[in-house]
Amino acid sequence: MKAAYYYGVGDIRVEEVPVPEIGDNELLVKVRACSVCGTDNRIYRHGHFKVPPGIKRVLGHETAGEIAQVGAAVEGFRIGDRVALPPNVGCGRCYMCIRGYNQLCPNYEAFGISMDGGFAEYVKVPEFAVGNLIPIPDHVSYEEAAIVEPLSCVLHAYEAHRTVPGDLVLIIGPGPIGALHAMVNKMAGGRVVVAGRNPSRLEAMKRYGADVVINNAETDLIAEMARLTGGRGADVVITANSDPEMQKAALEIAGYHGRVSLFGGLPKGKEHVTLNTNLIHYKELVVTATTGSSLLDVHKAMDMIASGKLDVKSLITGTFAIEDTVAALDYAASGAGMKALVSADVPARH
Repeated sequence: MKAAYYYGVGDIRVEEVPVPEIGDNELLVKVRACSVCGTDNRIYRHGHFKVPPGIKRVLGHETAGEIAQVGAAVEGFRIGDRVALPPNVGCGRCYMCIRGYNQLCPNYEAFGISMDGGFAEYVKVPEFAVGNLIPIPDHVSYEEAAIVEPLSCVLHAYEAHRTVPGDLVLIIGPGPIGALHAMVNKMAGGRVVVAGRNPSRLEAMKRYGADVVINNAETDLIAEMARLTGGRGADVVITANSDPEMQKAALEIAGYHGRVSLFGGLPKGKEHVTLNTNLIHYKELVVTATTGSSLLDVHKAMDMIASGKLDVKSLITGTFAIEDTVAALDYAASGAGMKALVSADVPARH
């Protein structure tokens, strides 16, 4: 099979390797779609502590496919079943896992990070991860199912900041994650404003629920939000990007009793941000943050996509063969389109 292996920072090599062999308690999934996440690009360009030097790894954790082999002792799955593969696998025994937060397990494993992921023709599912598989409804495409994981992360954030009808919601970052935030918060009854620096992406946000878009490369975002709200400020501010300056600005833009969601993690070297905590104190702000998603969030995301109420398939604007995984990562990082997707079903470009 073909697999795109990460060998170290800036080094991905596509190789022909044997299809993984499975044991009696394991499964083999044929990958039909794996979309590119910002985390994939961060690993590719900056590394990850769970992929130490000397270890090669297949990246890709937004994966959907069909079961190709079923171990003799595995029950509940058949060859041909269509499944999504949530990446985060908890130990099932620690305090976080018991509470349902498998993504916060201190000993978590993850497809595409500590285990081989979806930028390959097949993924082996070890025994401890079989319970992560989620059936894909017949009318949901593999491409849509690959968006279940990022949508689940957005839903996890929504549970923390809880937009209600009538809220004015500012989303900073007009990428695919920003689009998912826009759709979810619009569905919740919010008036949605999206800010960013990419004109084509800002224009695209209008189809995903943005009532107003702001190009903050040309406009002072804090001043424009004060104008839009008559000085009241936003009810919810979501930083769907990795810019420390926008985290600072979020506190300025939020109004009294506002909720600030620091959704986007910051790159190494920029994670120490000086915030004006008097803004939190005197405006009685709720400042929250979330990371990843639980299995429950993933099931909810699949249900939402299956309902047809969210237009997630149109987020995929670039499809790439496994041989072109680096091109997919570059496309995702460039901001030229929205979401990149890697699949063995797509012919190589050269």
